[in-house]
Amino acid sequence: MNNAASADLSRELWNPKAEDMPREVLRGLQLDRLKEQVAYNYQRSEVHRRKFDAVGAHPADIKTFADFTRIPLMTKDEHRQVQEEGLASYGDPSHSLRCADRSQIVRINATSGTTGTPTLYTLTQHDVNIVNEMHARKYWRAGIRPGDVMIQALSLSMFTGGLPLSQGIMNLGACVVPVGIEGGTKRVLEMIKLTRPVAIVATPSFGKYLIEETPRLMGKDPRELGLRYFFCAGEGGGGEATIRHALAEGFGAKVFDHTGGGHAFHGISCECADQVNGAMHFVSEDHCLLELVDPETHQALEMADGVTGEMVFTFLDWRGGPFMRYALGDLIQVWTTPCVCGRPGIRFKILGRCDDMLTIKGVNVYPQAIAGLITRFKPQVTGEFRIQLDAPGPMVQPPLKILIEHAGLDPEALETLERTLLAEFRESLRVAPAFEWVSPGSIPRQSGKTRLIEVRRGNSLSA
Repeated sequence: MNNAASADLSRELWNPKAEDMPREVLRGLQLDRLKEQVAYNYQRSEVHRRKFDAVGAHPADIKTFADFTRIPLMTKDEHRQVQEEGLASYGDPSHSLRCADRSQIVRINATSGTTGTPTLYTLTQHDVNIVNEMHARKYWRAGIRPGDVMIQALSLSMFTGGLPLSQGIMNLGACVVPVGIEGGTKRVLEMIKLTRPVAIVATPSFGKYLIEETPRLMGKDPRELGLRYFFCAGEGGGGEATIRHALAEGFGAKVFDHTGGGHAFHGISCECADQVNGAMHFVSEDHCLLELVDPETHQALEMADGVTGEMVFTFLDWRGGPFMRYALGDLIQVWTTPCVCGRPGIRFKILGRCDDMLTIKGVNVYPQAIAGLITRFKPQVTGEFRIQLDAPGPMVQPPLKILIEHAGLDPEALETLERTLLAEFRESLRVAPAFEWVSPGSIPRQSGKTRLIEVRRGNSLSA
């Protein structure tokens, strides 16, 4: 469906026929597409064929979803290794994973590469059309309509939140202003002033920075920018109520967390996010099979209400470089009961990356949970902090060390704040950190994805 397919701008869903499909019909469609996809993958991809051969399986053996869980997972590290092998042997990093002929590939995107070598996504025009459809589904649910202007303030480089996002916004019929963050904060504000957007897509950290910098750079309150929507992307944080509220209050806007760039896994929160733990609705189930596995054993977990596990996904009806049982490294919690908003689909919340989890005296803690807790104490704190480790996690020798900015408090007020904050950490997260307080502006701001963990290497710190 495209923006010309229907004149009904009041409908709640972009593509009601696909998005509101009865659950049993959807599962049947998923299974049919899965059988077709694995046969396609096996025939055309050396890597996918090896996965089946490793367990003595053949695509004809996949008759149920349970049968499919026999196939080994693929990880980001393995993906990078496959790319290196393809480059060395064939001069083409996508050779062994790609299923379509090179002549059919119209776009190559990549992850941001924050945690290592970027992983590549190869897409045919068929795949690009699917991605465009998913972006339209998300923004339509939030209230974006044809003609609305949206500022895109994410990296515009190879990042999956670059060109794919621009094209998805255009597919809905909205107007994208792809200013990116490469030009800096002042450039973003200049384009907001010139184009009068109703929405901005940015990382939560850049949103917080924009709130701080708008009075200095433009001489006005950020609420005067006229932004009615803030879409969180590119990093965690949008699922935390305190961070959403800080952005909503700062801009006077509705705040939505959403995920999905140039691939098939897409989701967006709804306006009742506070009532459902900040969960996102999974909007692409007809093109993406989601599984949960135990992060340590990789055994399949039941997809049931409240279950937490490592996210594994498989692209359905995909032609270029379809991912199959791909473990991205994100830990999510799912809910299968209907949302209070009435919109269809299961819901999920990204809790953090499995490799970002920290364990202190047997207690597991995620950086985004710490960020959410610290944000509760604004305006006494700026919200900026860094977790400082003496060695890479997950095991941390207590106490957990946190560098944190106060908001210009005197020593007495700071002492009171630390006691209160420490009590809240003990109550909410069951850890007792050691805080190192620094003055406002001491911690460098990052307009892109912010790494909240720094590891000491000698006398220096690295993200």
